[in-house]
Amino acid sequence: MGYVCLHCGKKVKTIGPNFIRCPYCGYRVLAKERSSLAREVSSD
Repeated sequence: MGYVCLHCGKKVKTIGPNFIRCPYCGYRVLAKERSSLAREVSSD
């Protein structure tokens, strides 16, 4: 699982210890990528 830039939406695979910016646009806010696992929710 990687990270996603919240500004441009590109996926960033690795983040080093001093790497806190998107390599594409330079934006500083990255979010963890969500898994594509479907989940069942009971309606009780």
